[in-house]
Amino acid sequence: MRIRGWWEGFRGWWSELWPTRRSQALDLSLAIALAAADGVLLWFTPQDFWLPPPAVSLCSVVLALGLVVRRRHPVALALFAVTFGTVMGAGAFATAVILYSLGAYTASRRTVLTIAALGFAAFLLEPGPTANKDPFIGQVLAGVTFIFSPVLLGLYMGARKQLFASLKERAERLELEQHLLAERARTEERTRIAREMHDVVANRVSVMVVHAGALKAVATRDPARAAETAAVIGDMGRQALEELRQVIGVLRQGEDALAQTSPTLADVRDLIDQSGAAGLRVNLRVRGEEKPMPPAVSRAVYRLVQEALTNVHKHAGDADTSVELRLRPEAVEVEVTNAPPRATPAHGLPSGGNGLVGLRERVTALGGVFTAGQCDGGGFRVRAHLPLPASSPS
Repeated sequence: MRIRGWWEGFRGWWSELWPTRRSQALDLSLAIALAAADGVLLWFTPQDFWLPPPAVSLCSVVLALGLVVRRRHPVALALFAVTFGTVMGAGAFATAVILYSLGAYTASRRTVLTIAALGFAAFLLEPGPTANKDPFIGQVLAGVTFIFSPVLLGLYMGARKQLFASLKERAERLELEQHLLAERARTEERTRIAREMHDVVANRVSVMVVHAGALKAVATRDPARAAETAAVIGDMGRQALEELRQVIGVLRQGEDALAQTSPTLADVRDLIDQSGAAGLRVNLRVRGEEKPMPPAVSRAVYRLVQEALTNVHKHAGDADTSVELRLRPEAVEVEVTNAPPRATPAHGLPSGGNGLVGLRERVTALGGVFTAGQCDGGGFRVRAHLPLPASSPS
């Protein structure tokens, strides 16, 4: 069991030496080839050294085989080459590859330059075959060539590899951000379309249902009012179809399909008249100077009043309702308040619970403040504060 555990540990350590099978094959081939090359070269090269050529050749083979750990342990391997290779006079091509690996795979440049300087000093002081034969300046040039050149090349390749890795990571991050932005845009678009569909279908159809109930109630005893109510239902149906056509046009053609005109205070008064025709007593108060508003603000005001009156129809029936618009130079304030319901509405309109959420999103998107909740007396109040841009038309 101990041997098996040791073997499994060795296999795990061995597999962690290389990031890919390609790098594993490269390093193993490189180690074997340089071991053979250095061993043969130093066996047959005439030397004036304290070790015999076979011993130097064997040490060179050992040093070259250490290349299998050059990616995971470049610092330790370089220190081993500086000390062992210098003392034993071993290594020629393998030392150059080890120094290259030191520059390419070591994160700290200070460590790389320190070890390179130690190797350069050891090269000048080694009691090897070249000692006391070449002039000092020749030894310096040889040391710079055979030690600092591979280190600088390794530093360049390591920096290049890090640059490619950072560019790849940046590209992946940008791709992820683009995906998230696209998903966010799709979510916002779905939310906006759902809000528009709610405004067009739910509000209009809800009021039409209320009018249909009123039509049924007065059809026999008041034909004139029944005809008037039927005309109102027809007008509202045509308006709903027109708005629905615009929303579908946005889905097909983009924002250019939206109508260029925006609702005005006259359209708000028409909404109130439609609710009044359905039996709802609505009191409108406009404070301030009536003037054109930015399209986004005017649409928000229109939808606020529309949704609030629809909710009164759904939940409060014919409860008394007041709509107050405060037109200020810097903002528009909308407040819709209804009294407690006199009785449970008989039309049984369903409530999706998304109307107030959509209003809050619409107002917040314009930088405004939206509140909705029960009044102290038992009614319900919807209030919004919509800021006007400084360059709004006057």
